[in-house]
Amino acid sequence: MRFGDPETQVLIPRLITPLGQLLLAAATGNLAQQELQWRDDGAVTVVLAAGGYPAAPVTSGVISIPAGISGATVFHAGTALRDSELISTGGRVLTVTGTGSDLTEARDKAYRSISQIRLEKSFYRSDIALNASVAEKGN
Repeated sequence: MRFGDPETQVLIPRLITPLGQLLLAAATGNLAQQELQWRDDGAVTVVLAAGGYPAAPVTSGVISIPAGISGATVFHAGTALRDSELISTGGRVLTVTGTGSDLTEARDKAYRSISQIRLEKSFYRSDIALNASVAEKGN
């Protein structure tokens, strides 16, 4: 088994059972004895992609992530530090996972957070979890 990207980023914030404990159990053949515990929160992950992705992603762009992002976790994928600047190194640059009491709140936090990140020519989908959020609201 391998952790997929971005599938894992939406799961990790909801996991109560310590991840290290699960990895050790998997490495020692004791995973079946582990009980997974999960938060009931909603979680939504949105990928920030570099311009030109997927065919020819633009790399070496400077990324700006404001310190005040709250309610979301930013996972790095195609990033590196160069001369004290965070730069893009691949197509899927970052994933932003918002969590909340339901999918609507989680989605709002993810999109509010990703909209604050700056990377020239980057883009992200605007429809992630939209149908689920609408259904949740009953509209």
